[in-house]
Amino acid sequence: MDVIAVDDPTDEQIRQWHAVLLAVHADDPDGDAPEPDHTAARLLGAEQSSRQRFWAAVEDGEMIAVAVLRLPGEPGADRPGEIDIRVRPDRRREGLGTRLLTEAAGGLRADRRSSVLAQVSAGTPAIPFLESHGFRCVLTLSGLMLHLDDVPAERVAELVAAGPAGYELVRWQGVVPDEYAAALARAKDAMADMSAYEGVPWDADRVREMAEMVNKRGDALYTVAAVQGPAVAGFTEIVVPALGPERAAQYDTAVVPEHRGRRLGIWVKAAMLEWLRHERPEVREIETDNSGDNVHMLAVNEELGFRHQRESREYQASAGDLPA
Repeated sequence: MDVIAVDDPTDEQIRQWHAVLLAVHADDPDGDAPEPDHTAARLLGAEQSSRQRFWAAVEDGEMIAVAVLRLPGEPGADRPGEIDIRVRPDRRREGLGTRLLTEAAGGLRADRRSSVLAQVSAGTPAIPFLESHGFRCVLTLSGLMLHLDDVPAERVAELVAAGPAGYELVRWQGVVPDEYAAALARAKDAMADMSAYEGVPWDADRVREMAEMVNKRGDALYTVAAVQGPAVAGFTEIVVPALGPERAAQYDTAVVPEHRGRRLGIWVKAAMLEWLRHERPEVREIETDNSGDNVHMLAVNEELGFRHQRESREYQASAGDLPA
């Protein structure tokens, strides 16, 4: 068995990589099965939102395990890397995951990163594997799904009309307008559930960088914000993927602490649903991950009609604790 870097994948390597993903999904059918086009897009860079590296464990010319290391920002950036390791179920407990983790750890250190994150489904073999290699759980996430056909347009209109006095709704597609960039960054810092372990403050440049990365991979970022004068009091973001636009992804939603308790969260989310119905009628579902301790946002999502689909966990490890 060899571990190889997959730097310029061939059609056959893409096929084999996808076969590993399908085998893993069949063993844990949580969520939708991976699509071949999505696999190819990621390996070829079309969906790349930051620099990525790929490795595969190969035996007799066939991939039996794969790993992705995502490196947001520039080398040496004060941001964790992100790792995803998949091992074919019939080849687990043979050390393949450890071999791939060792390769990825080398790539992490070479990029001068201090830590790495991994998101895995609850109750899967990935959890004892990560814990045995020094990862600790830093966040529990509830996966939620909203079927837009289940939300009456009249209900959405009522929620939008019930917005609090003293605030205005603004919206944009793509990169944030300059007049709101710094204010949006301050609002993003209100997401304590994320910054508690990621430890990376938002600024105007990082806000623009995130939107530009979404644009570069061909997806569409939509933002609705509640503003009071120059301040962004709350906001919500949706990304409609170029591949499979029927299911959109909820990105960040936050309300700045001093503006909480005024139903700004449900207001901006309802305004987003109304906008999507007119702008992107092909969107039929929205999926999101809700931090388990963010009970307020969970209540907002449930009031809108989101329903629990799965549970996942974020794990983090120091680069120095990973196998060398």
